[in-house]
Amino acid sequence: MAQERLPTRTRAEAAPHDLTDAQLLDLYTLMALSRAIDERMWLLQRQGKIPFAVTGQGHEAAQVGSAFALRPGEDWVLPYYRDLGVVLTLGMTAREVLLDAFARADGPSSGGRQMPAHYACRRLNIVSVSSPVATQLPQATGVALASKLKGERAVTVCYFGDGATSKGDFHEALNFAAIHRLPVIFFCENNGWAISVPVSKQMPVAHVVERARAYNMPGELVDGTDVLAVYERTRAAVARARAGDGPTLIEARVYRLTAHTSDDDDRRYRSEAERAEARQHDPLPRFERVLRARGVLNDALLAALQARIAREVAEAVALAEAAPLPAPADALRHVYAA
Repeated sequence: MAQERLPTRTRAEAAPHDLTDAQLLDLYTLMALSRAIDERMWLLQRQGKIPFAVTGQGHEAAQVGSAFALRPGEDWVLPYYRDLGVVLTLGMTAREVLLDAFARADGPSSGGRQMPAHYACRRLNIVSVSSPVATQLPQATGVALASKLKGERAVTVCYFGDGATSKGDFHEALNFAAIHRLPVIFFCENNGWAISVPVSKQMPVAHVVERARAYNMPGELVDGTDVLAVYERTRAAVARARAGDGPTLIEARVYRLTAHTSDDDDRRYRSEAERAEARQHDPLPRFERVLRARGVLNDALLAALQARIAREVAEAVALAEAAPLPAPADALRHVYAA
C-alpha cells in the first residue's frame, strides 16, 4: 500500500537557514556515505561474508538531518536497527560500522557478540538497541529522566519505525515523558511498513503524530526525504527540550527503497508499481538538485566526493575483514555472573 504523498518541495528547501555551504555539503556527504556503506553491506551479505544486513536506503535524509541537530557525546541517542545515517552523523566511522557487520572483536557496539546493526558507542552516548521492537522507547525515557535528575542539559533522542508504535512500550514511554516533562524527542521513521504489515493495518489514524495530543506534547509531521526540513524541525524540538519544555514526537515520512532486511523478499507484499513509486522519492538525488541550484555542488566536486567515499568504504571493508574475531574463551563473558 503506497503512502500518502507529501509535497515535493517544502518550505525548508526554499527558505533561508543557519547552515553554511560547508555544512550543507557535510549533510550530503554523510547521506552519500550512508548509502555507499549500506549498498556494500548488502553485497557482502549476498557474498556470504557477513551474516545479515538491514537497509536504510530511503531513510538517509531523516537520519542525517535529525542527528545533525544534536551535540555528539553530550546528547544521548537510542537508535533502531535501520539508523546507519544517525550513527555516522554522530561520529561513528565506516570502519567501526564494518567491524560490527563482520562481528569482529574490535566492533564498538558489542565486540562481535551482537547482531549487526545493533549500534552502540560509549564515547558518543549511543545506547544499544535490543532486538525486541520498541524496547528502546521506555529506555530512552529513563535516560532522559536521569539527565533531568542530574541537572544536565543533555537531550535524549529515540528513533523507531512505525511498527514500534503498535507496542505498549511506545505509549508508556510517551505518557511518562509527558507527565515529567522530560528532555526527550521521539523520532518515528515512518516508511509505511512494519516489515510486511502496512500502516493501514497498524493504526486507525492517518499519522503517528496524531497520538501526541493524547499525551499533551507537540507532534511534528515532516517530509523525511527533505534533509533540511528534518534538520529544522529537530533543531526546534532540541531547543525546546533543552529549555525544559518537555518532549516532542516527530514523524518523518520516508520511503523504504529496498526490502526490510537481507532475509526479506518485499516482492511478496509490495507491488512493482509501489516499489517503482518509492524509488521516485530517493532523498539523495533530491538534495543533490537543491545543492546544485544553490551553487554548492557541481560535477567535479561530486565526482571527487564519490571517489573519496568509495575509497573510504573499500578501506573500511578491507580493514574490518582482516580484523580478528572474538576469542572463543570470551563467549560467555557478560552472559553469566562471574
